[in-house]
Amino acid sequence: MKLSKEIHKYNKYPERVLQFGEGNFLRAFSDWMIDLMNKKAGFGSSVVVVQPLEQGLVDMLNDQDGLYTLYLNGIKDGEAVREKMVVEAISRGINPYRDYEQYKEIASNPELRFVISNTTEAGIVFDEKDRFEDKPQKSFPGKVTALLYERYKEFDGAKEKGLIFIPCELIDKNGENLKKAILQYAALWKLEDAFIRWIEESNTFCNSLVDRIVPGFPKDSIEEITKELGYEDKLVVEGEQFHLWVIEGPDFVAEEFPADKTGLNVLFVKDLAPYRTRKVRILNGAHTSMVPVALLYGLETVREAVEDKLVGKFVRETIFDEIVPTLDLPKEELDYFANAVLDRFKNPFIKHFLTSIALNSHSKFETRVLPSLLMYKDRKGELSKKIVFSLASLIKLYENKANLELKDDQEILEMYERLWAAHDGTEDSIGKIVETVLAQEKIWKMNLNAVAGLKEQVCVYLKKIEQVGMVEAIKEVN
Repeated sequence: MKLSKEIHKYNKYPERVLQFGEGNFLRAFSDWMIDLMNKKAGFGSSVVVVQPLEQGLVDMLNDQDGLYTLYLNGIKDGEAVREKMVVEAISRGINPYRDYEQYKEIASNPELRFVISNTTEAGIVFDEKDRFEDKPQKSFPGKVTALLYERYKEFDGAKEKGLIFIPCELIDKNGENLKKAILQYAALWKLEDAFIRWIEESNTFCNSLVDRIVPGFPKDSIEEITKELGYEDKLVVEGEQFHLWVIEGPDFVAEEFPADKTGLNVLFVKDLAPYRTRKVRILNGAHTSMVPVALLYGLETVREAVEDKLVGKFVRETIFDEIVPTLDLPKEELDYFANAVLDRFKNPFIKHFLTSIALNSHSKFETRVLPSLLMYKDRKGELSKKIVFSLASLIKLYENKANLELKDDQEILEMYERLWAAHDGTEDSIGKIVETVLAQEKIWKMNLNAVAGLKEQVCVYLKKIEQVGMVEAIKEVN
């Protein structure tokens, strides 16, 4: 017996939300939220899903009447929790490559109001090869432009028929970039000036930041899950308990999209930048700074790292003592987010290997960790010892890159191979390694040897790791 409306009765509402993307993330994130908004805030909206690529899941979704089971696993109120629910928000799915006319008809729906998307970081792009007469266009913004033009014509450019866009792609200023691409297509296709004005004046493009880990379909445990559920569901999706959606836009968006009225962690703000910085510095920065330390310590997963007595203390103090003080949001907001991050790291349902985070460690360190180091130095007048220790550990980690199968830019790997091959164990040799690494402006976007005291402190920590090993070395910075 499969999951369908035959075994799960539910309400269908007017299709007020158009969603580009039928994958795991949106189904475990925005569709789940809309389902709760319908049940708790009277949102009264169904989601019609458009498959952005020719191959996808909408046939499977339609076969289950838009229904699927969501498991939310993680730490909640200090306890490990596993919750499940059937999400009822989706009314149907459309494959525009096969059913273009059905896709085109969406533009004529007078009740349509919102557009949500997750077409990956590469989805919001302008492709000059897209043509107006294509059915459909290849790119996501191309498809949207054609659909908007149909809507503009259908309602004679009525201002109230404009749409609110809330893209979820993980790129900075995703809403602004989507609008830019749409206007590029309007110009490329020589669409009339009145349509361009309608895009500008009647449609709202919000920037947004999303945060939830979604492991996806539980292929390793689906047999047990099917027995537990008592029905077959080919679209089971797993996500963590934590969720955050920050939406930057005018006040009326919050009034029309009442996600914050349902107890959901949804913030409507005027400026997204501090929240993006918070996520990158605390969540991603903690990941990146812990990796070399924990791997050299002999651990395998994020959970092991934060639960270990020594490494866990190192991670906590890195976050609260060296990263949080460099950020500009209210302290209670920063502390809440930091504690939530630590709970997420402890999630017993997710096995997050440190080696997977170690991919391209240098570019990650430059964007996620180095700004905290520099800001700490600027504000405190001294170096952040744990972040500097992490940098020393990163240099040491790449001595053993072959054993750990580390992946990074080939030039970086070759540099370390040369440096460590020439290392003779002397302080001068350590100094040469550190000075060479810190001088890589291609990596750091600056010569880090210019940061007062940094080279000397990295050398001290690297020498200590070499002499006594990571276990003893970490005790000295804790």
